[in-house]
Amino acid sequence: MKTAYFAGGCFWGVEHLMRQQDGVLDVVSGYMGGHQDNPSYREVCNKTTGHLEAVEVSYDPERVDYETLAKLFFEIHDPTQMDGQGPDLGEQYASAVFVDGDEERATIEKLIGILQGKGLKVATKVLPLCRFWKAEEYHQNYYAKTGKEPYCHFHTPRF
Repeated sequence: MKTAYFAGGCFWGVEHLMRQQDGVLDVVSGYMGGHQDNPSYREVCNKTTGHLEAVEVSYDPERVDYETLAKLFFEIHDPTQMDGQGPDLGEQYASAVFVDGDEERATIEKLIGILQGKGLKVATKVLPLCRFWKAEEYHQNYYAKTGKEPYCHFHTPRF
């Protein structure tokens, strides 16, 4: 099992759509990139922690590779929107990939290059892997629990 970390706006939608990918074993909503230990949702929303809403994707590398997950990430959110996704605005909703080493960084930079070659002004930040903090339980698997559908995340083919 391997893990990948993506921040693409509200973690509910990213989690929901990543779960649908074959080979994904689990997706956990949480927070990354900030300066405060164990932040709460309220603190992150109040912009006092520097964290982004992110997901931890656990996957079987024999069934799905990192590049496939990264392409999916770029297709289920708008990588050109600064500090938000759709109506969700704020620095905690910025687009970012937290990479674990040179291979993951090269994959993300290659995909960003492809998107830029298609005329997209990609705002996604490529950041080094850091501590992931699991969000409160009521955020986990939110759309399955509520029966709702994502309102700011949609699949848009880009590759």
